[in-house]
Amino acid sequence: MRERKPFVGGNWKMNTNRTTSADLTRGVIDALSSVNNAEIAIFPPFPYLLSVRSILRDRGSSIKLGAQDCYHKPDGAFTGEVSLDMLKDCGVQTVLVGHSERRHVIGESDEMINTKLRAVVDAGLIAILCIGETLDQRESGHTDPVNQRQLRTGLADVSADAFERIVIAYEPVWAIGTGKTATPEDAQDVHGKLRKLLAQMYNTDVAQRTRIIYGGSVKGANAEELFRQPDIDGGLIGGASLKAPEFAQIVKAASVTAAKT
Repeated sequence: MRERKPFVGGNWKMNTNRTTSADLTRGVIDALSSVNNAEIAIFPPFPYLLSVRSILRDRGSSIKLGAQDCYHKPDGAFTGEVSLDMLKDCGVQTVLVGHSERRHVIGESDEMINTKLRAVVDAGLIAILCIGETLDQRESGHTDPVNQRQLRTGLADVSADAFERIVIAYEPVWAIGTGKTATPEDAQDVHGKLRKLLAQMYNTDVAQRTRIIYGGSVKGANAEELFRQPDIDGGLIGGASLKAPEFAQIVKAASVTAAKT
């Protein structure tokens, strides 16, 4: 059995409403009631955190409640932002940091992402640090330098002890919502290099314990082949997480694959 317990997160992005978020939560709980060899999280939009939390709690589910973003300040005149204390008050246990849409649509810098990550860790929550290259960067041969820069900057001033609360998500921007997926071999190549970089930045123990998950058009049909790779420890799932049966198929693929390797 693989030492690292797989982590699979469902990022709902700016989708669902009050009714469909509740239905989706119940569907995911029911579909995954028998899975115990994977850590699972769902990331609803902010307005539905409390209602989703209520369903998870009432059903006695171990699925973690996640937030798609946060602000690093505890309070103050920051109109439209949501603090980590507010998220914790809603029952949030894990937070996405640096998702490609925050980087490339909203315009967050590597430095801002690092500030958020450190705030998440300091708050005692699990931070999912997202990194990945664009299509132009990939085609120009800059995949490795981009990912290395984002990893180094994202983890600046982060201690080795903090890695109990950090997951790395490699999500090539060109594969998010496009239907394109990195081949298992290409994804493994990047994951392996990221693990080697963690060993250089910290030590072998940190590198071996840290979960590095893949995000980029993961579906039930390709999940098992991706998760079979030795350095891919689960996935950050976008569109497919909006369908409970398909999300469950992906989680089960991670769980079964981990038990076999």
